[in-house]
Amino acid sequence: MRKYLIGALALLTVLLSGCGYNQIQSQDEQVISSWSEVLNQYQRRADLIPNLVSTVKGEAKFEQDTLTKVVEARAKATSIQATPELVNNPEAFQKFQQAQGQLTSALSRLLVVSENYPSLRANQGFRDLQAQLEGTENRITVARNRYIKSVQEYNVTIRSFPSNLTAMIFGYKAKANFTVENEKELATPPSVSFDTPAAK
Repeated sequence: MRKYLIGALALLTVLLSGCGYNQIQSQDEQVISSWSEVLNQYQRRADLIPNLVSTVKGEAKFEQDTLTKVVEARAKATSIQATPELVNNPEAFQKFQQAQGQLTSALSRLLVVSENYPSLRANQGFRDLQAQLEGTENRITVARNRYIKSVQEYNVTIRSFPSNLTAMIFGYKAKANFTVENEKELATPPSVSFDTPAAK
């Protein structure tokens, strides 16, 4: 009886070592870590917006509709509970993508419209905020690309034999990823110009 028990344990050890469980765990943690970085960069952008809006408000005749859209888009984007579990819910993930995409569009519009206001473009504080925003948009793109790669690796693992059996037993499902259409939209950072009025 003892020989059978030892044999069963040895067989179980061999099966578990080749089942991909540890690989799934490692890749799941990598997805969570990558997602946290995406959220961190989106939060950085959201934190810059109040200062940007405040600076733009100083321009007496600036288009209020443009400012309102930025404020509303930021409110919508930050109202979504962006937890690590969001990546396991495709519908919630899509809403998050849409909200961030709307914020990107609103910011792009604000920066394009600001080109019509030479005194605003000459404002050093505004130019500094533009530079910070541009850097943040680049960081968002990098973080999102890392997330996309980590999700791809995870999803391939849980769909490949024999680790797909382990994933099925332990309830691991494919994680949501940025879609190609949204990725193109989101990967376009706002146009930022550092032009200053010509010296007189």
